[in-house]
Amino acid sequence: MQLADSYLYKDILIWEKIQKSERIDKLLQALAFQIGNQVSYNEIGQMIGLNSETVEKYITLLEKAFVIFRLPAFSRNLRNELKKTRKIYFYDNGIRNALIKHFAPMELRNDSGALWENFCISERIKRNFFNGISTNCYFWRTTQQQEIDYIEESDGMLSAFEFKYNPKKKARIPLTFSRNYHENSFEVITPENFVEWLE
Repeated sequence: MQLADSYLYKDILIWEKIQKSERIDKLLQALAFQIGNQVSYNEIGQMIGLNSETVEKYITLLEKAFVIFRLPAFSRNLRNELKKTRKIYFYDNGIRNALIKHFAPMELRNDSGALWENFCISERIKRNFFNGISTNCYFWRTTQQQEIDYIEESDGMLSAFEFKYNPKKKARIPLTFSRNYHENSFEVITPENFVEWLE
């Protein structure tokens, strides 16, 4: 809580001379409740009383301050793929939880799946950066609600990943994806195998 209160806005407010920090509070809280879901700048703007251009500006500033990051949709122009959308994640789950004041253990939460997804993606991006591994990062979804949580593209190859906090939950690669993108691998990441995945 102290970290969230002291560091989140300091640089942003100084850089941009922004006076209404409560709007950034509301923006971050809205984003915190939407991790793992697609984000509409227009919808968030309506929720917190800002236009979509201002929402995008604040999100860009929060990215520069390494509070959040955007994950774009992957598409090679199949008709049913979502193209102009994005998901937004936090670099630190603790900051995300502080924003919504929810620190219950994973077993007692209704957002454990979203937290697990956020943790895995953010830690993988950090791991790639620190190891000098260059990849393009995406999620994938169709209008029929077929989805892949996370995709890395490197040298023309696609590595697809699903994140399941419960290791007993099954996940399979969507047929639309496997039929159209043959140069891929697929793996389910759970608490049982995530350490190896992040090495």
